[in-house]
Order: sequence, then structure tokens, then C-alpha cells
Amino acid sequence: MSSHGAHSPHLARGILLIMSAVLLFSSMDTLAKHMLQSYPLPPLVFARYAVHTALMLALLAPRMGFALVRTRRLGLQVTRGLLLVGSTGLFYLALRYLPLAEAAAISFMAPVMVTALSGPLLGERVSRRQWTAVALGFIGVLVIIRPGGGLLTPASVLPLITALLFALYQIMTRKLVGREDAFTTLFFTAVVGTIAASLALPFTWQTPTLTQAALMLAIGCLGGLGHFLLIRAVEVASPTALAPFVYTQLVWSTLLAFFAFGEFPDPISLLGMLVIVAAGLLAINWRRMGRRAAAVRPASVQQLPQETP
Repeated sequence: MSSHGAHSPHLARGILLIMSAVLLFSSMDTLAKHMLQSYPLPPLVFARYAVHTALMLALLAPRMGFALVRTRRLGLQVTRGLLLVGSTGLFYLALRYLPLAEAAAISFMAPVMVTALSGPLLGERVSRRQWTAVALGFIGVLVIIRPGGGLLTPASVLPLITALLFALYQIMTRKLVGREDAFTTLFFTAVVGTIAASLALPFTWQTPTLTQAALMLAIGCLGGLGHFLLIRAVEVASPTALAPFVYTQLVWSTLLAFFAFGEFPDPISLLGMLVIVAAGLLAINWRRMGRRAAAVRPASVQQLPQETP
């Protein structure tokens, strides 16, 4: 059997898993935007991570035991978790003021920002073509927010900060890949997020209605299951091969925003979204080509799929 034939079923399974994961993330964001119309932000973020933690304890603790929390890089794990919960909180805050699809598109600047930060933080050489992708991504953001247009508000900065924090989170992830168990890393992400989000609860807690409690549980389950499917996807297929399919999250977000809130991007915003997608894919592809050409580092530096936080 050819190499292609041997690996095609695994790639197809990985694609199915990653597309399912980003659908769950888009559904989580849609429920969060709906909840934020009548419920405070900090308890919602807490619920998202607390349910995630509970799911991991129920599913993994009986099988992994103490190995689930065994880490040699506690500081890195905590920093990574704080970056993600900060990214989540800012993205949810952005959803209060911005349409879902546009906020998600701007937050997808993260892969482009990873390229820009790879030089100073990872010691990678960033080529001119990669810098072109970075510039193209920011042009896409400007097209969406349109200086002088309706989306250029202080809130439009929030998805950009979200993307920056998520880019730093991905760089921290790179430092852990191959050195820590993936489920341990995922567990610390959930625990750190839960603890950090709980700090604001005494000042913001609002007892949810039965419906709100059910939606908060659903948000946590969607996030936890989405992360699980993401890990399973990169276990069976190359993260680089899966990267293009991560952008289907923008399709899901656009469709869900239309059906849930009657939001649909105008043609100019759609153009900006396409520019950002193109920039992200170019950055990923050119980074992969650069690694192949250099052939001096192991494949531990991988682009993990994006979760709109």
C-alpha cells in the first residue's frame, strides 16, 4: 500500500474531528453571546472552565490518576492557562458589542501574530514572505473595521487583544509539545481558567435561572468536548495538514450568527474575512516551507488549531 493510501484514512478522520471541534467552538460562542445579553461575564467564563474541569476529572482521572496532574513545567502551564482565560474573557466581552462573525474573524489574526512573534520568542527566522502575510492580515482587519465605518469602536480592539493573547498561548503550547502529556496540558488549562475566573465571582455572581444554568452547562460541555476533539484530531493527522480546515469555524460562526441573531456580514466585511483567512493560511504554509528548507529543527514547533477562545 502506498504512503498516501496508508495515511489518507487518518487524514480524513483528522479533518472530520477538527471540523467537528470548531463547530462546537462556534456553538459555544453563539450561546455565550446569547447569555451575555442578560447575564454577567465573569460567572459565564467561570462556568465555561469549571464544567470543562469537571468533565476532565470524570473522564480522565479514573484512567490516568496522578499522571493527569504530573508536570515538570508548572510555571509554563499556569502562564499558558492564564493567557487562554484572558483571551476567552476579552473575546466574550467583544461579543457584547460586535457581531459574532466579525469578532471571530478579527480573533483569527492569532496565527498571523504567531508568525510575527516567532522571531523574538522562539528564535525562528521570519522571512519576507511571512511578514507579507502579517501585513496582509492587518489589512484584512482594517477592511472589517473600516476606519470611519460603524465597526471602528473601542470594542473592535478587543478581538485583536484576544488574538494577541491567543498567539502567546500558542507559543507557550509549542514549548510544551512533546515534553508534557497533552491531556495534562489540557487539564491545567481548565483548572487555571477555573481558578482565575473564580476570583471575580464574589463581586459579580448572579444566581442563574434554570434556563441560564442549562446554557452555562452547555457552554462548558461544548468547550471541553471541543478541546478533546481537537487533541484527537492532531493525534491522528498533522496539525499543518489540518490547519486550513480550522477556518471553517468562520463559516459556522457566520451561519450560526445569522440564524441566532439575524447578523450577516456585509460584502466589505466578508472581503476582510477572506483576506484574514488568506493571510493565516499563507503564514502557516510559508512557515512550513521555511522549516522544510532549513531542516534544522524537529517537528515540535507545530501550529495547533485555533479555538475562538
